[in-house]
Amino acid sequence: MKRIIPMVLGITLLCVATVALAQAQSEPSTDLTARVDKVFEKWNRTDSPGCAVSVMKGGRIVYKHGYGIADLDHNVTITTSTVFHVASMSKQFTAASILPLAQQGKLSLDDDVRKYIPELPDFGSEITIRHLIYHTSGLRDQWSLLQLAGWRYSLETHAINTTSTGGAVLFAPPDLSSNSC
Repeated sequence: MKRIIPMVLGITLLCVATVALAQAQSEPSTDLTARVDKVFEKWNRTDSPGCAVSVMKGGRIVYKHGYGIADLDHNVTITTSTVFHVASMSKQFTAASILPLAQQGKLSLDDDVRKYIPELPDFGSEITIRHLIYHTSGLRDQWSLLQLAGWRYSLETHAINTTSTGGAVLFAPPDLSSNSC
């Protein structure tokens, strides 16, 4: 439970920060720093989950900072390099980001995912973006594969590497009777 709360809080804070930072982006850098720090001051403690913030303007980062603790059990502070594993919580945001691209004709939900991720092996069945969005790709879960391989949880683990070594898909996409990545 201690690990879920920081994830949920982090996503909530990201939403709050997006609104606050969008308003602050037009202001000078020192005022921006003060305004952003003010938004996150109550989470910038050694006993609280927090978040990492990056403000971009004109395609470049104008401010970045970490607030609070990434791992309450081990007292690991959040920095601008902290990796947040939001796992399945990020799936709906990824889908919501892809749909406008499909509506603009920049990609098709029926494109083979290897068009965009060429390092993903051919498992014998075409896997489309639509399959990934609806969790019907048949791809094995990276955490299950790591566990089967005897690996322990690590922030340095790469999903593509572990998914690619799974050997086969769990089922041929788009089998709607099972859920996968």
